[in-house]
Amino acid sequence: MNSENTAARVIVGVDGSDFSSTTLEMAGRMAPAFGVPIEVITCVGMSDYYLSSRLEHELTRFTSELEDTARRLVDESLMRAFGDSPPAGLKVTVKFGEPAKVLVEESRHARLLVVGRHGAGGFLGQAIGSVSRACAAHAHCPVLLVAADDE
Repeated sequence: MNSENTAARVIVGVDGSDFSSTTLEMAGRMAPAFGVPIEVITCVGMSDYYLSSRLEHELTRFTSELEDTARRLVDESLMRAFGDSPPAGLKVTVKFGEPAKVLVEESRHARLLVVGRHGAGGFLGQAIGSVSRACAAHAHCPVLLVAADDE
């Protein structure tokens, strides 16, 4: 695959929070400007995966449930953002790993990375969350940090 094709997407990091739909809406406005589809990436943290690996005989079922839950949260965010009319070519990917690391790695093959300025946490009221900070500092493509509507 040539580099033109590998960068033919706008990536949007989604954590399933209510704010995810605002980030998705912004990605939905940006992708047509680049003429590329959106790939929504959500991550199941390694601590969740590690826990499942301790349940050896239950590993497949448990990881499948984690993935299903992550996908359901993304679907809810997509419904809030786009209703019954998601952008054409939209793809949803569930990855296992730390969100910042996964998104930075995936940014190698993107035209734009869109992430919310705050995640589900909001530790000590910081102006920027740890995932968005890592993405802004280390991504391999331009990064758009999206603020909540009420800020």
